[in-house]
Amino acid sequence: MELEAIKRVYFVGIGGIGMSALARYFAKRGCLVCGYDKTRTNLTIDLEREGILISYMDDDSALPVSFHEKHEDTLIVYTPAIPKNSVLMHYFKQRGFALKKRSEVLGIISKGQFCIAVAGTHGKTTTSSIVAHILTHSGFGCTAFLGGIATNYNSNFLLGDNHVVVVEADEYDRSFLTLHPDLAVITSMDADHLDIYGDSSSLQESFHLFASQLKPEGTLFVKAGLPITDGITYSLDKYADVSGLNIRVEQAHFVFDYHSEAQNINGLSLMLPGKHNVENAVAAISIALKLGIAPEKIKEAVATFKGVKRRFEYIVNSPGHIYIDDYAHHPEELRACFDAVRQLYPDKKLTVIFQPHLFTRTRDFADDFAQVLGTADDLILLDIYPARELPLEGIDSQMLLDKINLVSKALYGKAGVLDRIKNKQPELLLTVGAGDIDTIIQPLKTILSHA
Repeated sequence: MELEAIKRVYFVGIGGIGMSALARYFAKRGCLVCGYDKTRTNLTIDLEREGILISYMDDDSALPVSFHEKHEDTLIVYTPAIPKNSVLMHYFKQRGFALKKRSEVLGIISKGQFCIAVAGTHGKTTTSSIVAHILTHSGFGCTAFLGGIATNYNSNFLLGDNHVVVVEADEYDRSFLTLHPDLAVITSMDADHLDIYGDSSSLQESFHLFASQLKPEGTLFVKAGLPITDGITYSLDKYADVSGLNIRVEQAHFVFDYHSEAQNINGLSLMLPGKHNVENAVAAISIALKLGIAPEKIKEAVATFKGVKRRFEYIVNSPGHIYIDDYAHHPEELRACFDAVRQLYPDKKLTVIFQPHLFTRTRDFADDFAQVLGTADDLILLDIYPARELPLEGIDSQMLLDKINLVSKALYGKAGVLDRIKNKQPELLLTVGAGDIDTIIQPLKTILSHA
């Protein structure tokens, strides 16, 4: 399907972070954009304010007249998270509509454009957001589809006036194999999505296929140590092709030097804490330099990058309480997040509230989760957020809690968590998870702000 032919677009699962970015894109193009989602959220409310009609009923009776019958100019975009028994999906399939997954639509959009794709089991949202910010802030420009709300723009979508597109290359369901990038980054290849891949070797094979889809004159940046032999390596190690060196903390910012054989940039300041974010910034800077953006403009842009919502986001930062929220939902992400907190606040007792995401992920990485969660001082577990999955026998938060070697640990519902935090008044609080844990952020903020 050609991009220019698309005039009407319906999104089944429009409230997803990636889906909503696409919805904004097509709305900006002047298309008629409508959609369905199960739950009304702040994100869907924002889309409604932007003129997008959204229904919360999985029923064809709620469809606008423009989507009652198949038309050649009509595209239906769906997320793999939609249940197989969806009434709307059945309706569209029966009538022969053109149905595409989000990743396929990104492939359509990026075709014929200069495509910058960031892949990785974690780190891709932050890295792609830094890339998009450097390009935008420097005046180079880009259109960007992000997997989180970039704080500088309060959006997951940026619209540029050139032909440069920045996308997250999602490995879930092998989605990134619809892309053929000019520049690409692979940030990580840790085992994940084993419900899809079966084992880590299949996941790695998928990343190799992604790397092989780079355009002939393209450039690939790979985090040093990953099992990809082609590409320019980056890390915090001076032996990588490009590196972040001399890392130090100054006035709560991480400061570092960028080094490659061709370019040095000293004294870069990053608001995002954690060495893993310095590494993400190194990859983004490498992309910007490859595009010919001046080092001084890159340095200024990096210093002004405010981060991504729910990626080490400060909710409360007062003399009495520090409350940080993060999207981490994989053991390696949790480890990096905890390390960043400890680097900034080594003398404070760390209270963690964690919501496991998916029964399969909890099962596959239970021992790894237990090890990293056991490094907290005080741990509160919520029930597993199922997302697209049905329960698995014997896999629940109590099972995970029993594996954790920690004296101060407990399992609570959301209401119980709020009561506990109100009574304990922790000086350093961290909420982590990819489910609906974000629904307790505001109540927790209220509790700690009025203490």
